[in-house]
Amino acid sequence: MKRVSNFYEQTNWRGTKNMDGGVLFTQFSHFIDLLYWMFGNVNEVKAYIANYNHPYTQIDDHGGAILKFDNGAIGTFHFTINAHQKNMEGSITIFGGKGTVKIGGQYLNELEYQSIDNCKITNLPRGNKANNYGFYQGSMSNHDKIYENLRDILLGRKGEIADGNDGLKTVEIIAKMYKQANKTRRT
Repeated sequence: MKRVSNFYEQTNWRGTKNMDGGVLFTQFSHFIDLLYWMFGNVNEVKAYIANYNHPYTQIDDHGGAILKFDNGAIGTFHFTINAHQKNMEGSITIFGGKGTVKIGGQYLNELEYQSIDNCKITNLPRGNKANNYGFYQGSMSNHDKIYENLRDILLGRKGEIADGNDGLKTVEIIAKMYKQANKTRRT
């Protein structure tokens, strides 16, 4: 299989099990952050993770999980880096007793659907454009806000976005997904 230079060939740590850890850590952790922020802790996971299109790496490139949250909510989570040529979309859809909302777009930056009892979300500002790295376009151009938040926390000020415990919870949820997926692979 002939490969072109890509993300994993840019440095020697990407795609390695010990240094990279897998795409849930390096590329999809922000989605897990959002799920934790909106729904709370995950207490149960059923996950499937595999490598379909990147055999030259030691890590996964796609998977799916069913997450059961402490509050009783059940969510599904699908991730892949196998979209052909560019990111297709990032999306979160919430189905609730009083409404449904889908936030999507190529970079999770558009309100795509809403049907909410007695509510209509209007006049949202246009989302930021994604960062352009030349060989790759992706990730939202708001990382500066995260770095500012981290700086404030380290300096003893209250962070507006998240704190270290929130970050640890995200790592814990991802670790549960990988642990469960590894059990699934053996069965």
